[in-house]
Amino acid sequence: MQTDSFVLRHIGPRQDQIKEMLKTIGVHSLDELINNTIPSDIRLKNTLNLPEALSENEFASHIQDLGNKNKQFKTYIGLGYHNTTLPAVIQRNIFENPSWYTSYTPYQAEISQGRLEALLNYQTVISDFTGLPIANSSLLDEGTAAGEAMIMLLNGRSRSQKKADTLKFFVSEEVLPQTVDILTTRSAPLGIELVIGNHKKINFDARYFGAIVQYPAKHGKIYDYTEFIANAHEKEVKVVVAADILSLSILKSPAEMGADVAVGTTQRFGIPLGFGGPHAGYFATHDSYKRLIPGRIIGVTIDTDGNRALRMALQTREQHIKRERATSNICTAQVLLAVMAGMYAVYHGGDGIKYIARQIHSLTNILSNALLKLGLKQHNDTFFDTLKISVSNAEKVKAIAEENEVNFFYVDASTISISINETSTLGDIEQIIKILAQAENLYAFDITDCPVSLSIPKELQRTSDYLTHEVFHKYHSETEMMRYIKRLERKDISLTDSMISLGSCTMKLNAATEMLPLSMSNWNSIHPFVPVNQAQGYHEMLKGLEEQLNIITGFSATSLQPNSGAQGEYAGLMVIREFHKSNNDAHRNICLIPASAHGTNPASAVMAGMKVVVTKTSESGNIDVEDLLEKAIKHKDNLAALMVTYPSTHGVFESAIKEITRIIHDNRGQVYMDGANMNAQVGLTNPATVGADVCHLNLHKTFAIPHGGGGPGVGPICVAEHLAKFLPSNPLVKTGGTDAITAISSAPFGSALVDLISYSYIKMLGSNGLTESTRIAILNANYLKSRLEKHYKILYAGEKGFAAHEMIVDFREFKQKGIEVTDIAKRLMDFGFHAPTVSFPVVGTLMIEPTESENKEEIDKFADSLIQIKKEIDTYKDEDSVLKNAPHTLGMITNDIWEYSYTRKEAAFALDFIAENKYWPRVRRVNEAYGDRHLICSCNPIEDYMDDE
Repeated sequence: MQTDSFVLRHIGPRQDQIKEMLKTIGVHSLDELINNTIPSDIRLKNTLNLPEALSENEFASHIQDLGNKNKQFKTYIGLGYHNTTLPAVIQRNIFENPSWYTSYTPYQAEISQGRLEALLNYQTVISDFTGLPIANSSLLDEGTAAGEAMIMLLNGRSRSQKKADTLKFFVSEEVLPQTVDILTTRSAPLGIELVIGNHKKINFDARYFGAIVQYPAKHGKIYDYTEFIANAHEKEVKVVVAADILSLSILKSPAEMGADVAVGTTQRFGIPLGFGGPHAGYFATHDSYKRLIPGRIIGVTIDTDGNRALRMALQTREQHIKRERATSNICTAQVLLAVMAGMYAVYHGGDGIKYIARQIHSLTNILSNALLKLGLKQHNDTFFDTLKISVSNAEKVKAIAEENEVNFFYVDASTISISINETSTLGDIEQIIKILAQAENLYAFDITDCPVSLSIPKELQRTSDYLTHEVFHKYHSETEMMRYIKRLERKDISLTDSMISLGSCTMKLNAATEMLPLSMSNWNSIHPFVPVNQAQGYHEMLKGLEEQLNIITGFSATSLQPNSGAQGEYAGLMVIREFHKSNNDAHRNICLIPASAHGTNPASAVMAGMKVVVTKTSESGNIDVEDLLEKAIKHKDNLAALMVTYPSTHGVFESAIKEITRIIHDNRGQVYMDGANMNAQVGLTNPATVGADVCHLNLHKTFAIPHGGGGPGVGPICVAEHLAKFLPSNPLVKTGGTDAITAISSAPFGSALVDLISYSYIKMLGSNGLTESTRIAILNANYLKSRLEKHYKILYAGEKGFAAHEMIVDFREFKQKGIEVTDIAKRLMDFGFHAPTVSFPVVGTLMIEPTESENKEEIDKFADSLIQIKKEIDTYKDEDSVLKNAPHTLGMITNDIWEYSYTRKEAAFALDFIAENKYWPRVRRVNEAYGDRHLICSCNPIEDYMDDE
């Protein structure tokens, strides 16, 4: 075995297994399978022009050398990003633990109770600090959360406001610049008129529906917004407060000032800077908005036995159900980062977080007093951690500061701001004073008097309690914290347990070598707004990844800014919108979307100001070309785009794809390709070849970034040459095209830290390894299809009878016996497997994608499980069945009373392999309806909310 070949570690099947699998499929070679699967007219003629693959050792040296080009200065830039201290117990047991980072979004609640509890903790933290009763389980970043808040308030306008077409939204000039940029992006296609100005001077009238303010303000001043909010409410204007979560431990909460929504980031709760992300944005509001709140909400319910259980609440809000009627296109949260932030609060508790906040504030007071003694003007009469300072020459300050490896934020030629953080020390304050004294030709002095003091006015100080639940009081020793994390971990299924064959989700290996750089300080401690020469390693890596993705997709340029696939969709459509505007075709607003498309597609189109026209799907599951042609011609004067997934969501390479893209171009539209299924394309075909103009990629699918239990994700867009100049920008760091649209995400390069994973994945596989991974992904899917089609109906296949990288198994025929596809999904848990994608894109089916990382043995276990379930279906008589009672918990199996017609062995150990690594679900089947009727989204005991029904 070639031990230095990464491809052999990444791909599951060995050569002898591949031969057996090909025989089962009925083909003689892998080449024959691929030739029968992918249409010949879209096959690439040449191999990908990528460098030779690196071994894992070679890559480790390469990434260390690259990381050393990043300069680790003391950074006091602030603007929503701060150095933190990640407790080692959280770093080792969550951040670096594949049981946490390889799990999936917790749609299957019974096997997700651990991370659901961790997310409920997080929601409790957000509700407690903001004072608002309902919080979601995270958003992509602070700017995105602000944009979502604005749109939620737009959708939540009163009937009279909607009738009057009330569209003005006030933005305080004190709001973070990146947030203002995102609000600009999000408002334009929806017709929202932003009014940016001084919150003390704005006079609201009936034309306004909402407003946003920053707390503390972008350069540190603390305003009491109570009167401002009261005045807004008199005019039926709702107010969003973008608040620093750490400051809320000592400052009056947004709710106490009357806020309708609070948004922000939880990066300060121990999350590494990572050059801008990933970080978990937060969002909290009142119960009246619970049907409009974006993102996911974790709620408390009961299981079949009436025991407490957790699950995702109010799922009817989600895009795959509401589609173009969705009020948000958000489909990804930042679960791993939210879990870490929640655990930071669990570990430190309320008193610990208050201690950290007071230490930061005290150091800031010491600095403020020292500046006064030095003779410099400090502008903020109230502050938490940030000071705004007049200097003679900001450029001179910058030169001296950088000589001392220190970064400040330079507001203008004579003003700087300095933000103190959790890692700051008294020695750092003395260094800052020396730098400023040198720049101003003043005498520096040692700081001797340094009491812990609070300078916040009494009316702004927090008096209300927070983090009172016992979970924030029990785990303050590392031993107890370690055990608590482990207890939660054991409740869930991740890739450390078994294959997760979720169709359209590509749950492949997240190799340890790819993950290790994320823990290196020269990568994870860099502020996103540092000068370019301090982040050379990052810029080289990001440029390298962009070039890799350009080669793979066949396109000319890439933006890494979007933080999720849905955000990539939105970014791609906004680029298309800008292209049409540049051609004096701003009226082009029709977006054609096949009926089988991902639910985020129509939601994203609506968010981009487009009107969705759905095209039909043929009986064979393909796009109805005649219907597409008819609608393209009908709307040719206003056609903006087609959104198409390739291979299709039905797991098929449609042979008419080039004809489809030609029809759109002939009618002056652009083709947007959803990259969710790119894992079946890499090295064999690409979006440019099939005729697309722009695509997004899911780096958390095809390119090995782990799903993290529901985030982080990265959704870069790759574009043809004519769209490159419109790629998104950032107000603080130069990026994007020459005629760039405004920002999509808060950070210039989105979640830059995790881009390291995809960069390393491509570097270590190289051209041949990437292509072989695609070939094996197609092999594994077709092998599984061959095993299952003898027992179940496979819904769609290509023209020659083969699947792409996934397939849809049809369970609808069993409904007449009273068996639902949900019963099969829950029964798979008894075999130790996470269910495939349920009822998407076709109700009553499972969409299955095994990926290239699983070997024949694991695929056989999964196939054997489904075949055993088919036997159980065939013998099904009534609800006293292993199917209807699944999943079976340890409590059921060990109970002295057993009243079922089947045996305990049939329930829990139906196949011999299960005993080798038995997974026990911690709860029985959850009661979804009960949880929605009794919505509980924080850590209160369920008994507090029960009634007599």
